[in-house]
Amino acid sequence: MWTKRKKRIFDIIQIGYDEDWQSRLFDIMLIVMILANLLIVIVSTFQEAAPYMGALELVEWVTVVVFAIEYGLRIWTAEYLYPGLTKGRAALKYMLSFNGIIDMLSFLPHLLPFFFPAGVVAFRMFRVVRIFRLFRINAYYDGLNVIGEVIRSKKDQILSSVFIILVLMTASSLCMYGLEHEAQPEVFRNAFSGFWWAVSTLLTVGYGDIYPVTALGRLFGIAITFLGVGMVAIPTGILSAGFVEQYSRLKSLKDYSAETDIRFVRLEIQEGHPWIGRRISELSLPPGLLIALIQRRGQAVVPKGNSVVRQDDHVVLGAEGYKEDSDIDLKELVLREGHPWANRQIRELNIARHTLIVMVRRDGRLLIPDGSLLLLAGDMLVMYTKRTYRDMQTIPPV
Repeated sequence: MWTKRKKRIFDIIQIGYDEDWQSRLFDIMLIVMILANLLIVIVSTFQEAAPYMGALELVEWVTVVVFAIEYGLRIWTAEYLYPGLTKGRAALKYMLSFNGIIDMLSFLPHLLPFFFPAGVVAFRMFRVVRIFRLFRINAYYDGLNVIGEVIRSKKDQILSSVFIILVLMTASSLCMYGLEHEAQPEVFRNAFSGFWWAVSTLLTVGYGDIYPVTALGRLFGIAITFLGVGMVAIPTGILSAGFVEQYSRLKSLKDYSAETDIRFVRLEIQEGHPWIGRRISELSLPPGLLIALIQRRGQAVVPKGNSVVRQDDHVVLGAEGYKEDSDIDLKELVLREGHPWANRQIRELNIARHTLIVMVRRDGRLLIPDGSLLLLAGDMLVMYTKRTYRDMQTIPPV
């Protein structure tokens, strides 16, 4: 009973579904408290809010206490978030994760002055980090998730462009220092002064407090200004292309699902199944096969890359159906002792290009194969193929 209650608490504090009104209510309450907490931080900076500071501080304390309780509950139930780890390692992984650090910073700076009174001013400054709590709202809206997906998919290109900008800034600052130091020793006192000029010129149109006066310095400044426009456009273009690709992919999936004959099959994840505790992004599915839906305790879960498969889930797999004029048949093959495929991984098999192992039945269980699956004697393989192998039988159409 205690385990069930703990699991129920985990379900509530995670992102809820429309059918689970308690979880949805918790999500809405949390979003309201995040926005209220940030609004209090902003309003408290106005002098006109002084008469209401007592009420504002009371509301702030309530939100901070709720954040602290939520953080403790997430640590307590972390074993369900990371089912493949022990309780201690799961809790530690959550605490060191991006969301865990943000959750901790949303309430910890408010409590630290009680333990370290000497650092009250510094800790009050740290309270501004609670604005990062807004990143948690990102998880509740798919539209905001697109931003994270684009940044993750284009992170290598973005880091490369930032590196190029830093190299250009450093080179231009040293060059400008060499050209202007003698003419303006009080302005370009050192290379750092040139670096400030390079930053303000490359990333904007110049701040105006420091500028070249020599002819060579001005010519060099013109060249750097033109280069700055191109440098800033590089990461902007990368992100823009990423958004176009992301929305084009989503539209393609929508059009594909509308125009393609897709067939679905439901797979029950029983105890001992190799998918238990693994994320969708970690599964090696055959080409053309996708996880369309997860049925969990009567609820429909739309899977994402970070969704974790759990025991007793019913995974709905979708794949394009073969056309009626296709001459590829569905066949089954039982691997007997001594069969050349027994005790070999699927990727090691010398099979035809048009042969696809769809499913493996082993000891009453159905396995969705990937390249690393080791075939054993006694396995029954269900395949789409044009070829006929030894001990293979054609499955008649229904």
